[in-house]
Amino acid sequence: MTLAAPPPARKPSSPDPTAATRLTAALLGWYDRHRRVLPWRAPAGVTADPYAVWLSEIMLQQTTVKAVVPYFQTFTAAFPTVRDLAAADLDAVLRLWAGLGYYARARNLHACAKAVVERHGGAFPDSVDALRALPGIGDYTANAIAAIAFDLPVVPIDGNVERVLTRLHAVEDELPGAKPRLRALADALEPADRAGDFAQALMDLGATICTPKSPACVLCPWAEPCVARRRGDPESFPRKTPKKEGRLRRGAAFVALRADGAVLVRTRPEKGLLGGMAEVPTTEWSAAFSERSALDHAPALGVASKGWRRVPGVVTHVFTHFPLELFVFVASVATDAEAPTGSRWVACEKIAGEALPNVMRKVLVHAGIDVTPGAPEPNQSKPPTRISKPKRSPR
Repeated sequence: MTLAAPPPARKPSSPDPTAATRLTAALLGWYDRHRRVLPWRAPAGVTADPYAVWLSEIMLQQTTVKAVVPYFQTFTAAFPTVRDLAAADLDAVLRLWAGLGYYARARNLHACAKAVVERHGGAFPDSVDALRALPGIGDYTANAIAAIAFDLPVVPIDGNVERVLTRLHAVEDELPGAKPRLRALADALEPADRAGDFAQALMDLGATICTPKSPACVLCPWAEPCVARRRGDPESFPRKTPKKEGRLRRGAAFVALRADGAVLVRTRPEKGLLGGMAEVPTTEWSAAFSERSALDHAPALGVASKGWRRVPGVVTHVFTHFPLELFVFVASVATDAEAPTGSRWVACEKIAGEALPNVMRKVLVHAGIDVTPGAPEPNQSKPPTRISKPKRSPR
């Protein structure tokens, strides 16, 4: 039996006004029945809080809803308004952000809160251009706030929306080059009213139905007009230009433990990768780093120790542009050892409260230190039992 070949792909055309109206109505009807309940989303018929919309959109960049929910709730409890956030110390903001990743977002978050207070009297502006002029707010975030909080007729296009539109019209052009085409398709669907609901409906459709793998096409309000579904290859969309893998970098991390259980930490420079976050001392991270020369860097720490010992295995972490492997060394120092300039001793039971990025939490756990709140002091008489085996390629 010979299977019929799928019909040849055609360049998508913009939907005619009547078809666009039907698509929009179907999506809004589906959203009214199935909208997600999220802590930052206003109930139906209630005006959205621009502060909550902005905070959630910044947190959701490159991060899942599941991961963001507890951070959002913690942030809004600590900083109920944008004025509260603007008045906070950056270190307090970074501590609450620790573990969420992409830490430039936290620094921009704080800077943006200050700008809203200083430039706009503590109220978010209600125009796309004024929103885009704020620190850390790009085109997508400005459009999301404008649509959801102020019901302005713009469509924010994130990864979920890109996936929905490329499947609906079988857009063959690869991303990111296809973005102008998707913008035109989205604008053609923009309703005369309910801009905020339409934006959130598109996001919900991509997040819950039109998922990257195994989309639930049978439940989709756009199943019938969806070209990719009719072709039988929705998972092949969107087309994407292959990303270049970053070159693997290596380095060494040094965990110095005082006899009383305190850990030596320092703060990274405010600008650059993991800016303003806390870390144990490390070497530079480079592709040319050699484990054999790792201990040559130890004297520069300025801490007299009883000798550094290598913890078996390596800590692996993947940043946006490169994967990282860290060799971890541990040493015991005297209780009266002074912290070198730019460093400080932090009691073990307080280490979880530091603004530690995920890679540093991995390092400490690898060294046998529990970074959960209220953890006991490390047992220095036994080597740590948790070993991270190196991964050959980033996830």
